[in-house]
Amino acid sequence: MENRIRQLLDQIAALENDLLTALHEQEHHMFYQLDGKRVKFEGAIRSAHRKMKRGIFRWIVTDRPQNHLTGPIIYSLIIPLALVDLCVTFYQAICFPVYRIARVRRADYFIYDRRHLEYLNFFERFHCTYCAYANGLVAYMCEIVARTEQYFCPIKHARKVLGSHARYARFLAYGEAADYHSKLEQFRGALAREIKK
Repeated sequence: MENRIRQLLDQIAALENDLLTALHEQEHHMFYQLDGKRVKFEGAIRSAHRKMKRGIFRWIVTDRPQNHLTGPIIYSLIIPLALVDLCVTFYQAICFPVYRIARVRRADYFIYDRRHLEYLNFFERFHCTYCAYANGLVAYMCEIVARTEQYFCPIKHARKVLGSHARYARFLAYGEAADYHSKLEQFRGALAREIKK
């Protein structure tokens, strides 16, 4: 049974990867090209985007009032977010080498490419940058915590978990006590092998 589950998980992971690749290639060929980290649109598309841009004054007047009222609350979260970012990055830098866990590449999670969209005004780009940072931080932190969980406690919960990380599906079943410590070492060895990739 365990081998069948692992085979299905491998197939799901491969299909998800294929789907993401196909979607990215479709978007990439239709609208833009990547030049390093720079996104380049065709001249006609870039020109059309500029025409769709809403001026700042018009945007302020037509934007929903509740957005302006709650803006200070949303952006005040930058302080705790930055503090969490600092703490998690420090934790990873100090502890992961000790545990022999491959470090999570920050650049894989913090993507700031929406600033290249010419139809967004200054405030809209600022919003997008903030959201990219906050969501990137949550995903970055989730992967750091997932690797930590794999190292210390790769055991599934008895109850169904909503929103579990990608590593969780491969964890040991709840109550699977046979050879727990040798299996734990296998999970730790897998983390160490990721360093070499």
